[in-house]
Order: sequence, then structure tokens, then C-alpha cells
Amino acid sequence: MDTGRACYTFANVRFKSNRLTMADRRLRVFYTVARLLSFTRAAEALHMTQPAVTFQVRQIESHFDVRLFDRAHNRVTLTEPGRRVYEYAERILGLYAEMEISLKELNRNINGTVTLGTSDSVAESLLPTLLRDFKRERPDVNLRLKIVAADEIVHMVKSSAIDVGVVDGAIVHDALKIQRCHVDQMVIIVQPGHPLAGHERIGPQVLARYPLIGREAGSRARTMISEYVAASGMDAHGLDWSLELGSVEAIKGAVEAGMGVAIVPRMCVARETELGSLICVELDPPLTRSFSFVCQQTQARTVADLLAFAHGYAANNGQ
Repeated sequence: MDTGRACYTFANVRFKSNRLTMADRRLRVFYTVARLLSFTRAAEALHMTQPAVTFQVRQIESHFDVRLFDRAHNRVTLTEPGRRVYEYAERILGLYAEMEISLKELNRNINGTVTLGTSDSVAESLLPTLLRDFKRERPDVNLRLKIVAADEIVHMVKSSAIDVGVVDGAIVHDALKIQRCHVDQMVIIVQPGHPLAGHERIGPQVLARYPLIGREAGSRARTMISEYVAASGMDAHGLDWSLELGSVEAIKGAVEAGMGVAIVPRMCVARETELGSLICVELDPPLTRSFSFVCQQTQARTVADLLAFAHGYAANNGQ
């Protein structure tokens, strides 16, 4: 044994502990950089500094004596060895996740923690009620929620950074389990006394007459509304987006203050409509938003229980 470095021997095969560590931490770092093709974005996703990410990648390059990335003209691309390592890393990390799940099941680890990842808009609309009701049924399960970029959720599930992802809209992925868990109706919200407050439902043509409050351009919610308006034959560029805000809570507050009208999931405004601080007006034709759970094909018992609860939750709410 080398001084200061642990070694393990199995059937005359000797492994140094730093190699085992590399197969976990360093391989995950490399995989994230290779997937995003950006050291900066990888550092943000991994909650590491960029120099630390660069160091981990260089350690792998030094270990195998290869160059994994080309860095030219402010662009990061994979070399041929890099593409080869990426293919193996995806398989290794996937098997590693399956091993962890299998061992938990073997030990009958029914109780535990489920880590969910989703965007802030989904976290504000769907999850509070669903997770509250699940905790009432399973108080032994600890729930952790991570707010992440929508386009990162599937990759975080694949790399086991989270157990379950909740995505807005329908997706298809052969390697993962996809379960639609809820469909919510989108509604127009206005303050009491607004000209639209007395309407039961309105169409896009009427909506275009009023200043709109919504998420930033390019967001999933904003794109969905623009596509809905365009489908009616109107020019979506003619909408008056007078105020762009970063969360549903901020949007509701601005509508309550009389700064405009907004389109949000009905579930987001249940408390405000009950209190009478906001009025909901239905869209004609209707506009709905679906949510799906994403997880590994093989799940721990706690994850399977959450999926089963979400399926029953949707059925009980007529979804």
C-alpha cells in the first residue's frame, strides 16, 4: 500500500482510492461539461467554481493522457477521445444510479428522501398542494425541492442529480419513465372592478386590447401564450406585454395592483380567488398546460410511491 493512499484488492486486482473517486466525482464533472459544452454553465449546474471544474477535467485528461476538449474561438467541442469518454460516462453513471436504487431496494429502504427538480413556475403552481397532500399520507418521507432551469431537468434525472423531475408539457425519452401527472387550465386574472371582471369567458381578440403582464420573452409560459394567440389567426407580436416579471407570485401582485391582466394556471390563484383579491376569467377556446413526472426506469420505493400518489391525485381531480 502506498503511504497515505488507501488501496483495495479484489482477486489480485489492485485499485487505488483516487481512481474510484474519479469514476464518481470527476466523471460527473466531465459529463456535465460535455453535455453543456460550456465550463461556465457546468460550474453553475454543479455549484462549483469554474477553476474547480477545469481542474477535474484536466485530472481525467492527465490520467488517460488524452485531450478531451478543443477550446478555440470561444467555443468548446469534444475531441474524438472526448466523445468516446462521453459515451462511456453516460453508461457508467446510468449503471451507478441503477446500483444505488437496487441496493436501497435490497435493504428494504422504504423510508428515505426524494429529491425533486423543477422550474420555479411549476414549483409555484402544481407542487405545493400535491406535495403537501403526499406528506400527509407519508410523513416518513423527506422531500427536497430544487429549482433548476427547465432544460436541465431531464439531464439531472439521467445523471441522478435528482430523483424526480417535474416538467411543463409533454416530453418523450426512451431511457426514462415519463408519467403525466396533471393538466391545469390557464385563466385570465384581473383585479376586481376591471372591465373584464364581469365576463365569464373571453377570446384572444379581446385580450389583445389590454396591457399584459407575464414572464420574460422566450420563457415556456410566454411562448405558450403567443402560440395560443397565433392559433386564433392573430399576430402574437401585436400583444401589449407591458410588464415582464420573473415569477408567478410577482405577476399576481402586479395584477392585484391594477397594472394589467395576466394568463396563469388556475391552480396558482386558488387562494387569491377565494379571498376575492383576483377574479378569474376563462379563455375561449380553452388553453391547458400539462405536467409530467420524469424519473429513472427503475425507481426506489419512495419514488414509486410518490408517482403512484401523483397518478391518483390527477385521477381524483378529473385529469
